[in-house]
Amino acid sequence: MRVSIERGPKGKKCVAYAIDWPGLERNGKAAETALDHLTAYRERYARVADRVGLADAFVAEPEPEVVEDYPGVGSTDFWGISFAQSPTDHLPLPPDEFERRLSLLQACWAEFDAIADRVSPELKKGPRGGGRDRDHIVRHLIASELDWTPKIGIRLDYHDIAFPLENRQRYHDQVIEQLRFHYETGTPAKLKGGPLWTLPFFIRHLAYHVMDHAWEMEDKDLTEP
Repeated sequence: MRVSIERGPKGKKCVAYAIDWPGLERNGKAAETALDHLTAYRERYARVADRVGLADAFVAEPEPEVVEDYPGVGSTDFWGISFAQSPTDHLPLPPDEFERRLSLLQACWAEFDAIADRVSPELKKGPRGGGRDRDHIVRHLIASELDWTPKIGIRLDYHDIAFPLENRQRYHDQVIEQLRFHYETGTPAKLKGGPLWTLPFFIRHLAYHVMDHAWEMEDKDLTEP
């Protein structure tokens, strides 16, 4: 399994993510810890791969192999997420691989929706009573994506997109359509005056955020042991 390591500039956090499996990303204080966390989540990510008929290919992946190790940005240290584009993010994707990654992004959204449907509306809080409940997480997911998708030409008001389910599914269909447009026209994702995002980075950035909050809901569910 090809893995990238992104290191925060202050050495506070490292992030490990599977290059070919958008959404499978974990962090740690050191690269080895981040890799251990990524490996621990492989079984959970297998459900995502299974949604698009890639379960066997995913299970057959060997142990993680670090193929690139590069410096991150302030958000890498602060949030513990990959927020810098890697060398492989700038490589062209063949059409079949682009569509494969789009299908995995859609599977991440479907897994998020399925988890949101089955967990308790109220979620377990942290040691000091912190944390969001289920509907707050759903709204946060959509609000964050609406900050990013103007880069690919989608500018929508937040109102009523998160709920009901059909609304956010319709929104995500638009995202896929626009990603295909940018791929076919060879145009990167960009906000006016902002940095360029390559499509591989855009896809994995969206997918990570989806799965991070999907697993957060699952871990804090009050209906299951």
